[in-house]
Order: sequence, then structure tokens, then C-alpha cells
Amino acid sequence: MTVAEMPLEITLKSNKKLALSAAVAAMFLVSNAVGQELRFSWWGGGERHEAMLAAAKLFEARNPGVKIKAEYSGFQGYQERLSTQIAGRNEPDVMQVNWAWLSAFSKQGEGFYDLRKSASVMKLGEFSDTDLALTTIGGKLNAVPVGFTARLFYWNKPVLNKAGVSVPKTWDDLFTAGKALRAKAGPKAYLLDGNLYDMILMSQAYIYQKYGTPYIDGKTNKIAMTPAALKEWVGIYKRWQDENVVTPLPYRVSLGSAEKPIEQQPDWVNGNWAGVYTWDSTVRLVSSTLPGKDKDLEVGDFLTLPGAKNSGMFGRPVHVYAVSKRTKNADLAAKFVSFLMTDPEAIRALGVSRGIPATGVAFQILSKEDKLKPIEMKAYARISTQQKANAITPPSPAFEHPRVQKFVREVFEQVGYGKISVDEAAKQLAEQGATILQRL
Repeated sequence: MTVAEMPLEITLKSNKKLALSAAVAAMFLVSNAVGQELRFSWWGGGERHEAMLAAAKLFEARNPGVKIKAEYSGFQGYQERLSTQIAGRNEPDVMQVNWAWLSAFSKQGEGFYDLRKSASVMKLGEFSDTDLALTTIGGKLNAVPVGFTARLFYWNKPVLNKAGVSVPKTWDDLFTAGKALRAKAGPKAYLLDGNLYDMILMSQAYIYQKYGTPYIDGKTNKIAMTPAALKEWVGIYKRWQDENVVTPLPYRVSLGSAEKPIEQQPDWVNGNWAGVYTWDSTVRLVSSTLPGKDKDLEVGDFLTLPGAKNSGMFGRPVHVYAVSKRTKNADLAAKFVSFLMTDPEAIRALGVSRGIPATGVAFQILSKEDKLKPIEMKAYARISTQQKANAITPPSPAFEHPRVQKFVREVFEQVGYGKISVDEAAKQLAEQGATILQRL
């Protein structure tokens, strides 16, 4: 008997049952959505906070009944708080995490949710295989990179032009240009500025090119530099300070703080300092206080020794998004991560508040709509060229471990203040560094 042949009473009862079933299913879906909450934590400044909150609101509007609980702060203290939360099994569902922390929180790849389990909502094809390899541990995709950043030279052309100094093209040029600038502009003039960590990394780049190794091997997490390389690592840092190529550490401290951002330094704003060595992702901040904004700056060549097989360029993911392995809404959390990285509206809301995004769709949208400044595009191209040439080796995550960071900074700080010799510093970096790495 077909439905058309059924008695009217039976047909009505069947339709009522179907309607009731559909209603129950709809009620289930609604009740399943209403009240769902995702905790989302990140660090940043005011611009990033506003952008993140706007993107979170967009996701809520697209997913009625879902609430994004924002937990945001500055960088200071973020890692300590996140470590406490993870230890207490109370971490957020979605977390912004420093790339170098992944291996500390997830040594075997079991510390975070494997995002490949939610591949159907992740749009992983928007990421390059190289990027995903950087966040894969033990075969599990622990996170997705927000973008890739590296340290570059930026030069204030008006300052150099006024002094009649050419943009440095080689490492030796730093010394000749620094001397020429001070001779013309006076004793307050310095060719390059950067905080202590900037200078440590710039020195390491030179040593990496000359000796073929960074301080810590990325595969073994052991000291890779030879005694001679360690001595020259410290020695070149000291020479740059002694010959006034870079702002000496004691002088920088006298201006307020060794870590005070360059854009807040009057000497930078007033044109006493001609350049900076910093992350490409910070160029908007660095140029924000200059008279001509980013129009004054030029992306410099990445200084490279002849015959160097590796650029020594310190490059890694800006930061990553990870999902808690204890989340009750894994697919929803993964969907939110994907939304932040691939949804056109979210991409426009976030802009470059996290640097140039890693996904292909985000780069296309921002570049097509002129959201990326020429200097950012030039820096991006310079880094991409090095990547394609396999001239950037990701650093050992151990290098950015808090204990290692504290130790290395203290050694170079003592050298900067003249409290220990180059030989003693090299010895400490070798012996004490090895001990710290063994205990991690």
C-alpha cells in the first residue's frame, strides 16, 4: 500500500509522528548548541585584543548558542599561568601558545588534542606541509601555526642618507658604516639598536654562517657550537658594543630598560639610531613613531658570509593555536581555530594583528585588499626566498625554554657590563649550558 492509498486517519497519524520526530531532533540540536562554551586564551596588546574579540563575536554569530569566553593578557606571566592551568587540568579549550613551548607541554605529542582527528572542519589544505611539520610531534598535529616570522634588518634611510652612509651589505660593512655614522652624526648616534635578545640572535646568525651550527642542535637538543665558535659568538657581540656599532647594553639600560621597545626610545624617534634587528612581524610597531612611519624604513639585505650554507636567520612560527586534549567540544574547538585562520570575515577582522597569516586564503585576501604594506610584503618575500632555499633551519625549542633563556641572557649581560671575560662566558655557555639541557 502506498502513502496515497492509506486511509486519511493513518496518513495523519504518520505525518504527526514524522513531525514529532523532526521536532524532537530539532530540539536536540538546539539544546546541544545552547550553552556550549569555549574558553579561548591569548596574549598580546590592545590592537590584538580588539581584533580577537571581534573575531570571537563573528564566530558566535555564525554559531548560535556558542559562547567564546575570552581570557587574554600581556605576554608577561602568560606561560606561567598556562603551565599552572595545564598542571591543574583546567586549561582553556583553545590556546595561543608559543611554538617553542609545544615540546615542553607535549614531549611525545600527547599534550594537546590531535587536530587531524577533526580534519573535516579544519581546512588543513590552506597550510603548507612545511608549516604543519613544525607543529607535528610524534605524528600528531598538536597545533597550527598562525604565521612564520624571522629576524631581519630594517634601516632608516633618511638617517643614513643625511650622514652619507650606505646601507650595509656585508657583516664588515657594519663596522665601517657605524664608524662613519658617528663621525657625522655625533656620539649619540648608533648604527643598530636592539634589545639584549636581538643582539644575541644577531651574533648567533653570524656564527651559524661561519661555523655551520647554532648554539643548540635542533635534533639532539645538545650544545652544537665548538669552543672556538662559542668564544667567537660572545666575542662578536662584545666587539659590536665596544666599537659602537650597536647601542651598548649599559647605555640602553640608562635610557629606562634593557628591554624597552625601540619605538618608545627618543633616540630612535629623533633619528639618532639608524637601524634595528628585529622580527618582521613587529615592523608596524617599530615604524609607528617615526616621522615618516614605515616610509622611512627599508628592509635590509640579510647579511651573509661568502660560502655560508645556512643563513643563520632565526625563523619560526609567530605562535600557534592548540586545543586542549581535555576539551569536551573538540570538533567545535577545532572549527573555531579553523575559523580564525580561514574565514574571510575573521581574516579581515584580525588583519595583521598576529603578523602575516600562514594560510593561503588569508594571504590572498589581505594582499588583494591592500591590507599588507609594501615593507611587509618585501620582508615576507625575503623570508620566503630563504625558506625555499632551505636556508632557514627551525631553532631547537630548547633554545627558547625559560631556563635556557634566563641562563644565556645572564651570560651575555655580564659580558655587556664587562663583569666577565669572553673566555669565561664561552666556558659557562659550554659547561653550564650542557648541564641545564640535560635537566630539562
